[in-house]
Amino acid sequence: MDAEETLLFILGAVAVIVVVRRIADKTGLPSAALLTVIGIVYAVLPGPNLVLDPEIVLTYIIPPLLYIAALDSSLLDIRRNLRTVISLSVLLVFATALLVGVGFHLLVAGGTLAAGVALGAAVAPPDPVAALAVGRRAGLPTNLVTIIQGEGLLNDGTALTILTVAVAAAEGDGFDAPQATGQFFLVSVGGVVAGVLVALVVRWLRHFRGDPLTANAISLATPFGAYLLGVSVHVSGVLAVVVAGLIIGHDSPRYAAAASRIQTNAVWRLVGFLLEGIVFLLIGQQLPRVIRDLADHDVGTILAALGVSLGVVLLLRPLWLILTQMLPGSLHTRLGGEGESRILDKALSGTEVTVLSWAGTRGVISLAAIFTLTDAVPQHGLLQFCAFVVVLVTLVGQGLTFAPLVRRLGVRANRNDLARERNEARSAAVRAALDRLDEIQQEKHDHIEDRAIENMRRQLEIRLDRYRKRLDMLENAEADDEVPTSPQYEATLMVRRAVIGAQREELLRWRDAGNLNDDGLRILERELDHEERVLPERS
Repeated sequence: MDAEETLLFILGAVAVIVVVRRIADKTGLPSAALLTVIGIVYAVLPGPNLVLDPEIVLTYIIPPLLYIAALDSSLLDIRRNLRTVISLSVLLVFATALLVGVGFHLLVAGGTLAAGVALGAAVAPPDPVAALAVGRRAGLPTNLVTIIQGEGLLNDGTALTILTVAVAAAEGDGFDAPQATGQFFLVSVGGVVAGVLVALVVRWLRHFRGDPLTANAISLATPFGAYLLGVSVHVSGVLAVVVAGLIIGHDSPRYAAAASRIQTNAVWRLVGFLLEGIVFLLIGQQLPRVIRDLADHDVGTILAALGVSLGVVLLLRPLWLILTQMLPGSLHTRLGGEGESRILDKALSGTEVTVLSWAGTRGVISLAAIFTLTDAVPQHGLLQFCAFVVVLVTLVGQGLTFAPLVRRLGVRANRNDLARERNEARSAAVRAALDRLDEIQQEKHDHIEDRAIENMRRQLEIRLDRYRKRLDMLENAEADDEVPTSPQYEATLMVRRAVIGAQREELLRWRDAGNLNDDGLRILERELDHEERVLPERS
């Protein structure tokens, strides 16, 4: 494509992404599945197509997407569910790659173990984007969201490391199990260390991040810096990005300025929205490429390869979850302080296992991984077709049915508990503010009037009283009830929004009448935007 065609293609892709997002919001259908189907339809029409370049995807698209997911995750929640996350993101990926490899070797004509393991490594890691988008809208419990997030963040490094070893064996270098295991641990530990180093550097750079634009520039560079450091020292760049993102996201409330944090979050939301949309469109457009490379394979070989790859991917995950939940209860606990036992990973219920089993949608990382295979790998065209079908079946099939399944099973978070937790935290924050006011008053600052302190104390006490009343309502609510609302509280929010709207309209009248220049309007409008931004949207 020339420059004009490329620009037209990009504008068309953005338009499609925006329209599909609107349709998804109206219908509840997952945008990932819709965009993939649109990509397939576009691929069979006359016109230019974008071919997925694995190096571009792995270098320029995957790092920011993983970084966004890591910033949005909870380091503490992942630690609390660490055994389940490790089981799915490391052990299950190993098992999937090995079983696909064995099945490919035994059941597919001309198939080798190394080529099969390469295919298994590519299709092993689920892409949580589609499942999480639907799951959050359906109100999945926090522990399930954490497990899906944690698995999606950590499994890519495992899969890509296995793929590297398998490709080397498939191209004729041989397979050495002890050496491969040692290489995996070295690459993984090195990736963690690289991620920690990048996070420490970003923490040190907080002295330069007072300006929101500078903070944004540093934040946008961070995932690429982490990935580059990882691959430069021959460790997992993917894991470096994830670890850096988890630590920085955990530290952000402590080290980032409020204005910087607001702007950085907005920038990353836009980046994620566009990159995710383009990625799913790109997946669908690879259909002609994978079909074209099937000419040398007979139907029986293709069906056998598809049966192995789809069978292992769809059946092993639920079986794995069921078996790991049957482990002795002692494996779900550890010794806490002073020797007492503490639950490490809460055992999952049958419905939660079902939901997690159906959350294993594959995505662009699988295609990017399998498209790195060269002609030196036997049957690489067949491997690419199998990976594409696995992605298509899980992304579209499971993606479209995930929300109905969640609703049918009734697996959702207790909204009353979440609202109670937030209001208890708000109350604690207000009490800390009142204590600090007492300290300031006792310090007797000459430039601070007692009237100013008392006015602020009165505002805080009114807010604390409102939170206490809210907590009383939540305590009396049933677990399955909708979060109760206070008519007085809702009316207060309505009045505050109306007042802000009136101020904004008056400023526009001043600007239009020539009494206020546009620079002044933007400054005053930004003040109102921040004031409106802090108004709560939920309890």
